[in-house]
Amino acid sequence: MAFSAAFFFSSSSYSPCFTLSCKSKTWNRQFLSLKQQPTLVKASSTSLDYSAVSLSDKTSFPLKSSNWEWKFMENSINIYYEEHKKERSDPPKKILMIPTISDVSTVEEWRLVARDIIQRDGKLNWQAMIVDWPGLGYSDRPKMDYNADIMENFLVDFINAPDGPLQHTGENDLVVFGGGHAATILVRAVKKGLVKPTAIAAVAPTWAGPLPIVFGRDSSMETRYGMLRGTLRAPAVGWMLYKMLVSNEKAIQSQYKSHVYANPENVTPRIVESRYALTKRKGARYAPAAFLTGLIDPIKSREEFLELFADLDGKLQALVISSEGSPKRSKAEMEALRGAKGVSKFVEVPGALLPQEEYPTMVAEELYRFLQENFE
Repeated sequence: MAFSAAFFFSSSSYSPCFTLSCKSKTWNRQFLSLKQQPTLVKASSTSLDYSAVSLSDKTSFPLKSSNWEWKFMENSINIYYEEHKKERSDPPKKILMIPTISDVSTVEEWRLVARDIIQRDGKLNWQAMIVDWPGLGYSDRPKMDYNADIMENFLVDFINAPDGPLQHTGENDLVVFGGGHAATILVRAVKKGLVKPTAIAAVAPTWAGPLPIVFGRDSSMETRYGMLRGTLRAPAVGWMLYKMLVSNEKAIQSQYKSHVYANPENVTPRIVESRYALTKRKGARYAPAAFLTGLIDPIKSREEFLELFADLDGKLQALVISSEGSPKRSKAEMEALRGAKGVSKFVEVPGALLPQEEYPTMVAEELYRFLQENFE
């Protein structure tokens, strides 16, 4: 998700910075003028934690929430995940749902889709698991240099850990749904042979972060992204800047109305409050600083994007769900996958960058039809 607040920042160390305007869709290209400054995995289940579940979700369907301990380098990170299932006697077929990476990424975006799919009376016993990325959602947020390789490493470990949440899932017996950057990171891991799902769905797939997709990636801009990233990670001024950019309800509401949702009327106070609460969590700004400035971008060009999907040809079934109201540049990347090699099926639904949350019934219908076509 892109910046959505209009602001002007200055201090004794910084000259005038940048302005953003979601309403006019224009950005000041001289957005940052900063002066240089020195500047194996273990599974563990916890008691059910419904603190992350809204009241409406609690009363509508049961879910099991747990934490998994991911050990990466010197960090031991508690990863939040949820299981959605209906009691049936036949063996389950599992779906892993991965949230769109953004400054307010959360498992909540997939909950209604998960409920819709598991409650259908089909031939197979579908069960859904939704997991939050490290540094985002309800997972721990240690101060790390988040990037696409770290996120891919996490996804591979989560899927393959012999004592992890998916330990009883047989090889080639897992379906994975991902939104935004998550979809592209997933496809990249599949191309490398690091994960072997039997089918995937990419919902409103993206690969470029908010700043790079608008301003590009030349050396001058990369230097400015690094300066901004360093500022956001700094102890005091970083938190101040993060609150101006992301951690305030007006900014969140603005970005949801401008490009995250297609219909501004669907942006409810409950959604804004929920996302705002995420920005107040300890360590909340580290992963978003990397995402906003392009460090979590898994590739650098449309050519690479198409090559990733082309490599899926003959390996597995791949559904791409595009959204009608996505921002122009993101929409162009989705459209490039229409009829592309490796894409088994391409459909379009209403919505913008988060159609699975804004229009969950329509997205669930397309996903379930895809499951029926390939497994029933």
